[in-house]
Amino acid sequence: MLEHGTSPDSLILDFFSGSATTAHAVMQLNAEDGGKRRHIMIQIPEPCDEKSEAFKAGYKTIAEIGKERIRRAGIKILEEWRAKHVNPENLKLETENSNFISPDTGFRVIKIDSSNMADVYYQPDELNQNDLALHVDNLKPDRTPADLLFQVLLDWGVDFGLPIYEEIIEGKKVFFVDDDTLAACFDVGLTEPFFKALAVRSPLRAVFRDASFTSDSVKINTEQLFRALSPHTEVRSV
Repeated sequence: MLEHGTSPDSLILDFFSGSATTAHAVMQLNAEDGGKRRHIMIQIPEPCDEKSEAFKAGYKTIAEIGKERIRRAGIKILEEWRAKHVNPENLKLETENSNFISPDTGFRVIKIDSSNMADVYYQPDELNQNDLALHVDNLKPDRTPADLLFQVLLDWGVDFGLPIYEEIIEGKKVFFVDDDTLAACFDVGLTEPFFKALAVRSPLRAVFRDASFTSDSVKINTEQLFRALSPHTEVRSV
């Protein structure tokens, strides 16, 4: 079906992926024709039958089977590709097409969850002065920087499949998405030297936690820094 119904750069979506047979087929076809097809597999964590071999092997849900299928298929496909195209003596690629590179078998798992924002259900007359300190940080305490990053990607409509790498700037961890598409830092205690060092990188978008700024003046100065050093950068805080 993929051979007849897709092109080398297609995006294949399977709403009921089960054990991820479609993902396996996409990776296999890419390895055969040098394509760059991508796949999105959707599967609810449907429990496995306790009498099934999969459950006995430690897989509690069908989604877990699918993830392991993609991992194992990826390893096998890469091994077969290298055995066919790489000379074992000099480890050089042996193919007439220089663009025919090793197939990409990596994948990310995204799970639906509640918002990262803290739930606040109080009416104004139910709060007193002592309660205000409880709402300085508007994020749920159990959420990780990666959780925040992917919510930002979703809110901004940025492709989940783009490459992401981490870099330390002024002692703080910064996520860079597709080099300059987005820069995100969710550490606390961010200072003006940090923002200046980030602004000169000129990302298209920059996002921080609202509680990350050391003071209100730093937050105001940050906006001015980006206007001066990288005026095209869209700056947000969560």
